[in-house]
Amino acid sequence: MDSLTQAVLGASIAGVCAPRGQRRKALLVGAALGTLPDLDVAIRYGDAVKDFTFHRGFSHSLFVLLPFSLALWAVLCRWWAPVRAAPTRWLAAILLALLTHPLLDAHTVYGTQLFWPIESPPIMWSTLFIIDPVYTLPLLIGVIVASLSPAKRRASVVLSAGLAISSAYLGWSWVGKALVERHAKAELSKMGLAGAPMLSTPTPFNTLLWRIVVLTERGYLEGYDSLLVSDKAVRFDFYASDNATLQAASDVWAVARLRWFAHDFLKTEVRDNRLVLTDLRMGAEPTYVFSHVVAVHGNPHWKAIPTELLPTNFGRRDLDVFWQLLWKDW
Repeated sequence: MDSLTQAVLGASIAGVCAPRGQRRKALLVGAALGTLPDLDVAIRYGDAVKDFTFHRGFSHSLFVLLPFSLALWAVLCRWWAPVRAAPTRWLAAILLALLTHPLLDAHTVYGTQLFWPIESPPIMWSTLFIIDPVYTLPLLIGVIVASLSPAKRRASVVLSAGLAISSAYLGWSWVGKALVERHAKAELSKMGLAGAPMLSTPTPFNTLLWRIVVLTERGYLEGYDSLLVSDKAVRFDFYASDNATLQAASDVWAVARLRWFAHDFLKTEVRDNRLVLTDLRMGAEPTYVFSHVVAVHGNPHWKAIPTELLPTNFGRRDLDVFWQLLWKDW
């Protein structure tokens, strides 16, 4: 999720956990801890694919954040009086502010390496868009109110209410995803594609319009399902992808890495003798956010080259299309 959301989530949790007299300090500490894992974006690995796929890696691992939380708490118990005065409540604040960050990120389609260094593909439950005002606003309002009057009882009430509302919305996102996937699977079964690899993800800023991507032998299908309109079958459009070349080039590290990172939801193209892999999870036809040049055709095999992230023009026009689809009754 975006940095603001992570900051107010961490602040809300710490503000609820810490004693009333230490609430303003807790809000600041929680906001800092809530954004701490995302500082890995400052690390540059010297390669576009590495920068893309190492993000949300070690800094988002539960195997790293759990011991780090305990170590940080132990240090603060030794050197900071507020933590010494209420160690149990501060332990809960620190643990939850840090651990909820990667768990929330795992609800987005980008994916999160929760179990690094285990080489399992990133977890991507894809029930929330990376920015969702309905999730963030209750938390933000609670933090603003609590920061203005931290010692009053209403501060705890509004913080708790914000967490409850946001958590309920998070629960709804799972329900919406289940409804969409039920619709999509019914249509795919009619098309003879039952069991085909499928991805569903909400479109920007909402959980009412969902985009569905299905992998096939010759390419992929893209469809939309709006939970605001009548319950009709999902309509899919087919797009070609050079799957044979993807297989042939999989010995190249960048190709294998992107396949692992995106769970194979990639569009493969050859442009000017260069292999371009586009992540189908983020964006929509015909505009995507992440396209990488990963190899060049040799004789006869594909050869690794310094990878390159191509520019994207995903923007306002695409958002307008999503808004129209939200109300479209197929």
